[in-house]
Amino acid sequence: MIAGGLGPPAGPSYLYGTVGKENEVAVAMPEVEIYTSPWCGYCTRAKRLLDKKGVAYTEYDVTAEPGRRQEMMQRANGGYTVPQIFIDGAPIGGCDDMYELEFDGKLDPLLGLAA
Repeated sequence: MIAGGLGPPAGPSYLYGTVGKENEVAVAMPEVEIYTSPWCGYCTRAKRLLDKKGVAYTEYDVTAEPGRRQEMMQRANGGYTVPQIFIDGAPIGGCDDMYELEFDGKLDPLLGLAA
């Protein structure tokens, strides 16, 4: 999904799941944001992994909204290449960084997914 306007959206998302058979519990899903450009293969690859995991994310196209690149660089501690991925506001880096977290078994806990 492409977000309009500057700044991250407010409020957590919730996923409803079942514990046992009769107890329903709401689990807060972390906010995932990804800065991209349309012709970026790494961006496509990163979004594909998030989609495969069923994770909702907010996508900011730095070419359609030029102010987004400066915002991204500030939030990513100087990172200027796309994608730049944030989980609950914390920068995790780019596509390769996200796949490294996945390989190490650290991505699902960050995303609030059962291991």
